Amino acid sequence: MPLNGSAVGNRTSSSGSTGGGGTGEPFSFWSLLVLSLLALLTAATFVWNLLVLATILRVKTFHRVPHNLVASTAVADVLVAALVMPLSLAKELSAGRRWRLGRELCHVWVACDVLCCTASIWSVTAIALDRYWSITRHLEYTLRTRRRASNVMIGLAWALSALISLAPLLGWGETYYSPEQERCQVSQDPSYTVFSTCGAFYLPLCVVLFVYWKIYKAAKFRIGGRSRRNAVLPLPALGQVKEASHQPQMVFTARHATVTFQTDGETWREQKEKKAAMMVGILIGVFVLCWIPFFVTELISPLCSCTIAPVWKSIFLWLGYSNSFFNPLIYTAFNKNYNNAFKNLFVRPR
Repeated sequence: MPLNGSAVGNRTSSSGSTGGGGTGEPFSFWSLLVLSLLALLTAATFVWNLLVLATILRVKTFHRVPHNLVASTAVADVLVAALVMPLSLAKELSAGRRWRLGRELCHVWVACDVLCCTASIWSVTAIALDRYWSITRHLEYTLRTRRRASNVMIGLAWALSALISLAPLLGWGETYYSPEQERCQVSQDPSYTVFSTCGAFYLPLCVVLFVYWKIYKAAKFRIGGRSRRNAVLPLPALGQVKEASHQPQMVFTARHATVTFQTDGETWREQKEKKAAMMVGILIGVFVLCWIPFFVTELISPLCSCTIAPVWKSIFLWLGYSNSFFNPLIYTAFNKNYNNAFKNLFVRPR
């Protein structure tokens, strides 16, 4: 199944591998370039998510929904960068992408990979659900309800992730480790593969796609249902009625004087909902693009006994890891408060 099965399964020596093959050949220029980029991605993912966590902890206004959901995602992503990606990079450095770090570290790597990546995926799903309820049920979705729902979603996200990652340690889908072949991979047992891939990706994928479809429908309904408003101005001397401009207006009358304020075409709430819908759309789109190649091959390979080239397995795996780098970029880009808070972290207040 999951997350590092594709990085670690069926590693055979090849001249096109990042590690320069299994013959101990020196790294080529392109291999060094790729490994340098992967190391840079690992460091950037760790630093950026750590920066988000530091900001949320320091700024009191961020100690509420939806920032607790953002914090949950950042915790999962920073653990991916700290515990999972470095070991994956060490494997890429070995000749033929072999595992040479021992049995215990193999089990730790697989468990952390599944736990952290699954928690990150479900935390993104929780953010999408929170935005969906805020837009479509803003009257019923009070602050108290929102706080309770977010805490429940965070708890369920990590509980399900722990269940999927700990199942191999309890005997179902036992992690495969071979010191002779220097292989370390998640069990390819078909039942565990279906359970883990569905729980870690396909179920949250269905949820986020449904959520965005509902958000899109709600936004389209509001835009289409917004009628043109007319304001009635004071009657002239001849008693004629004038039709106001088709632009939205606010009219205040004080005795014989009428003051008309021109307003924007969209209310503040509509602009906020439009921005939230755009953020959710980008977050979901990047999530799907990053993870779907990995999980499609991860589900199909054990079921059909197909063999996928190791280089493609590594590409799909690291593409999935890159989602942990893009997450904080997306949800902070749509919130100016984060940008100001980031600046305050490095500037002493006077």
